[in-house]
Amino acid sequence: MQLTMYALTVPAFTRGFTALNGLLDKAEAFAADRGTSLAELFDARLAPDMLPLSGQIQRASDTAKNAIGRLTSLEAPRLPDDEQDFAALHERIARTVAFIETVKPDDLDGSETRDVTLSFPNLKVTFNGADYLLQFVLPNFYFHVTTAYDILRHKGVPIGKADFIGRLG
Repeated sequence: MQLTMYALTVPAFTRGFTALNGLLDKAEAFAADRGTSLAELFDARLAPDMLPLSGQIQRASDTAKNAIGRLTSLEAPRLPDDEQDFAALHERIARTVAFIETVKPDDLDGSETRDVTLSFPNLKVTFNGADYLLQFVLPNFYFHVTTAYDILRHKGVPIGKADFIGRLG
């Protein structure tokens, strides 16, 4: 397989969201088996200044769909951060993946040289597409997927590395 912007985005995002769905499934089964409140898991966070599980999934979604939007001429769907339960988190993942699956390799052709400007409260940064993907998007996406995993693991959900990595081959 040739290493392309498509190969670095669509399959990686899809795999990450498949893992997140599996983690949520295991968390729901854990809560049912233990009599734990799903709300406790939904709102769990690793530290007071970090986003809860729901926020981690929202940010993973935003990172993936907005990256596709910035790197292509496709308009990323706007998804309000109003999920209130696990079913809504699964739905957000499904909507994000549905958008990502509309992307064709041709949509990302040449995006490695496209300028992408991000504005933060005290900083404005312009990347070329390749640097944007490699230095911002992928680290940010995996940070939020990993943090969701870590929150659930910390709360006792029986998950392991294989649940994060997914099926090989």
